[in-house]
Amino acid sequence: MVLSEVGKIAAGYTKPSLAVLGSHSALDISSGAGKLGMKSIVLCQKGRERTYQKYYTKRQALGEARGCIDELVLLDKFSDIATKKWCDYLVKKQALFVPHRSFSVYVGYDKIENDFNVPIFGNRMLLRAEERNCERNQHYLLEKAGVRVPKTFDSPDKIDRLVIVKASEAKRKYERAFFIVNSAREYERKSKEMLQAGMITKEGLESALIEEFILGAQFNFNYFVSPLTGELELLGTDFRRQTNLDGLLRLTAPEQAEVLKYARMKNIEVGHVACTIRESLLEGVFDIGEKFVETCKREYKPGIIGPFALQGAIVPTEEGEVPCIFDVSFRVPGSPGVRFTPYGEYLYGRSMSVGERIALEVKEAAKEKRLGEIVT
Repeated sequence: MVLSEVGKIAAGYTKPSLAVLGSHSALDISSGAGKLGMKSIVLCQKGRERTYQKYYTKRQALGEARGCIDELVLLDKFSDIATKKWCDYLVKKQALFVPHRSFSVYVGYDKIENDFNVPIFGNRMLLRAEERNCERNQHYLLEKAGVRVPKTFDSPDKIDRLVIVKASEAKRKYERAFFIVNSAREYERKSKEMLQAGMITKEGLESALIEEFILGAQFNFNYFVSPLTGELELLGTDFRRQTNLDGLLRLTAPEQAEVLKYARMKNIEVGHVACTIRESLLEGVFDIGEKFVETCKREYKPGIIGPFALQGAIVPTEEGEVPCIFDVSFRVPGSPGVRFTPYGEYLYGRSMSVGERIALEVKEAAKEKRLGEIVT
C-alpha cells in the first residue's frame, strides 16, 4: 500500500466520521466527535463489547438522548479490522481512524503499515517507534532531539547505579514486569526470583530495558500537533495510577517492608489523575515538545500528526527543575482527564478533551478541503 493513496481517499470524503477500536480511548474519541457534530464508530471484539453496547451507545432514556457512540460494530477478533472487508466498510462510512495503544497491540504494526487501507488520523509509521527493539525508536528520537532521558545499560555487568529493569510479563507480553536493583549481583538475584515465579520469561529478560532509576515528580505531558496550523499545543498534564504500587504507597515504611515479604510491587497502569505543573516550568515543557516534534518531522515524514505524549518526571538539578522523559506515546495517550486541567481552556476558552481536539482538527480540515493532509 502506498500511503499517499489514503490521502486521496480522505480527500474524497464529504462527511467524515471518526472510527476507533473499542478499547483504551474509544469513549473519549466518541464523545469528542459528538460535541463537534460528527458520527462515531466503535469496533469491538466479540465478548468485549458490553461497556460500549450496554452503557454508552446512543439511545433514548428519561426523555433524553444518552450515550456518545453512534455505531457499534462487532468483530470476531480485533485484528480483523485490517481485512479488506472492514477496511472497505470504514471507507464507505467515510471514516478517519484514530489509533491508540490497543490498536497497535492487537492488530500489529505489519498489518497497520501494509494492510489497513483506511485513512489514519496520525502517522502510522511512528507507532512502531514506541517499541525499544526497533531502529529509530523513541529513545533514539529523544536523544536526537536533545531531550534529557535516563541512562540505559546494554548489559547487567555495566550497572553502576540504581536502575529499573523493564521486562515483558510472561502472560501479558504487552505489560511490563519491573524490578529495581543497584548492581549486577542484585540483577542476577532478582531476575532469577522472577523467572522461577513465572512472572517473566528468559526471552523477556534478554530483551528487557535496563534504565537509570529517576527520582522526581512524575508527569505525562499530553500534546497536540496541528497539521493545519503547524502549532504545538499542550492539552494537559496528568500522572498515572498503578497497581499495586498505589496501595503500597499508602502504607507506612514498616508496613511496606512487611507486605513486600509476601507480595511483589507491580506498576500496571489502571488510571490517570489530572494535575497541573508550576507555571514557570511550562517553557521547558514546550521546549522539549518543540524539539521532539522537529526531530520526528525529519526522521518520519510528515512527522507527528495530532496527539502524542512525553511521559517522565521533573527532576532537581543544580540549574533548577528540568523534565526527564522515560516514555513516548505517538498516538492518543489514554488520559481523558486532561480536559480537567486548565491548559486547553487557556488556549480555547473552554475545557478541551483529546477527542474533541481531534474532532475540531478534522472538522476544520474538511471545511478547508485539506483532509488528505491530516492522515497517513
